[in-house]
Amino acid sequence: MAEYQAQNKAKLISDVRRRFEAEYVTDKSDKYDPRDVERLQQDDNWVESYLCWRHNVVDETLKMLDESFQWRKEMSVNDLTEASIPRWLLEIGGIYLHGYDKEGNKLFWIRVKYHIKDQKTILDKKKLIAFWLERYAKRENGKPVTVMFDLSETGINSIDMDFVRFIINCFKVYYPKYLSKMVIFDMPWIMNAAFKIVKSWLGPEAVSLLKFTSKNDVQDYVSVEYLPLHMGGTDPFKYSYPPLVDDDFQTPLCENGPIASEDEASSKEDIESDGKETLETISNEEQTALVKKVNIIEPTFKAEENEKVDSKMKAFKKPLSVFKGPLLHISPAEELYFGSTEPEEKKALITLTNVTKNIVAFKVRTTAPEKYRVKPSNSSCDPGASVDIVVSPHGGLTVSAQDRFLIMAAEMEQSSGTGPAELTQFWKEVPRNKVMEHRLRCHTVESIKPTTLTLKHHAFNMSDKTSEDLYLQFATSRRESDCSPP
Repeated sequence: MAEYQAQNKAKLISDVRRRFEAEYVTDKSDKYDPRDVERLQQDDNWVESYLCWRHNVVDETLKMLDESFQWRKEMSVNDLTEASIPRWLLEIGGIYLHGYDKEGNKLFWIRVKYHIKDQKTILDKKKLIAFWLERYAKRENGKPVTVMFDLSETGINSIDMDFVRFIINCFKVYYPKYLSKMVIFDMPWIMNAAFKIVKSWLGPEAVSLLKFTSKNDVQDYVSVEYLPLHMGGTDPFKYSYPPLVDDDFQTPLCENGPIASEDEASSKEDIESDGKETLETISNEEQTALVKKVNIIEPTFKAEENEKVDSKMKAFKKPLSVFKGPLLHISPAEELYFGSTEPEEKKALITLTNVTKNIVAFKVRTTAPEKYRVKPSNSSCDPGASVDIVVSPHGGLTVSAQDRFLIMAAEMEQSSGTGPAELTQFWKEVPRNKVMEHRLRCHTVESIKPTTLTLKHHAFNMSDKTSEDLYLQFATSRRESDCSPP
């Protein structure tokens, strides 16, 4: 039976390609982007998505392809970039991808209150919708999305039925098979009549995908961790641009910067030992050098003073807070602090602790893969164990407060291998709703490492206050950074 279905599907795909080429491309080649025509001949999944949406009726599928391909060329979909969209539209936060529903589908947010009906901007808004959907389609070929149509705080000026119809057509014609459901949140009564029209556009089958919700029942579809506060959730996420939100994390990273595949050349044991060795070398050399300088200049320097300086310098390297996730405890909890001057202080440390009874695979993504070395970046952590990840700017590149890191983690079966090949296959197969994610921001703080000149100058006047100042300087700098906008 399965073999027959596969053969029938292959025949349908072949028929669609042959007939589209003969009946449409020959006469309308100037109305299509050649890249779309080429992709149709090569991408079985793309053809199948149109076939499935048209219930495997080839004639209907061909009409749908014709309409979709003409639209793609008119909108220049294949060439849409951030530069194609007015910056104010990207900054306002009306449309973006962030989080997942309970079935593991990506959430596509449309915050209607930010959309004022205006014929002068409607084309740019449509391009923004197409930009996000095309990015997602290329990255997650065939995986559905859940549209979060957030109507909270919506006024009459935000009701634009032309824009709503465009969004529906995107899923009905242009991106078939991508809509999991459309969650309509907090719809005002004034829009009841309008959504009766919307239902007629969708058709009877798609109407079942509409889920009208309020604060009381939206959690039936999305858990609190991915719902904002105004929806009764706990997600602290606040939209900002740049970078592109959530969808722009790149993977993987390694000790020499970004790499093309997820295969790591080193074994898990080598990666972990190298990371820890790097950290220990940084910490021990710094502490030893500081103590030696102090002892040479001031022989009578008390042992307890050495211990104070040593502990304060360790404090600079140690993570100061912990995020307690269901699979991993991650430290620091929110921000990576990088020193601004000394090369060794520009490194930051992330500590992962496995709090499950199984092996946990993890990998690190970033919004700026060209900037950072991360070691290890794609590995695993045994039950109850901890792994230190060392992050450092690549070459002389500057850390930015706009840079973000994403740590992804998922439990593995005890029998699973943890080599590079096994980890690569694991991440391809693990369901999205089984993956824990945690984000970290970046901050730069002033160096607290004292110079030789400073030590010489105070050689014969060193007191308890001097070593305390080393720590207070860092603490003050950290407080100032905490108060600065992210």
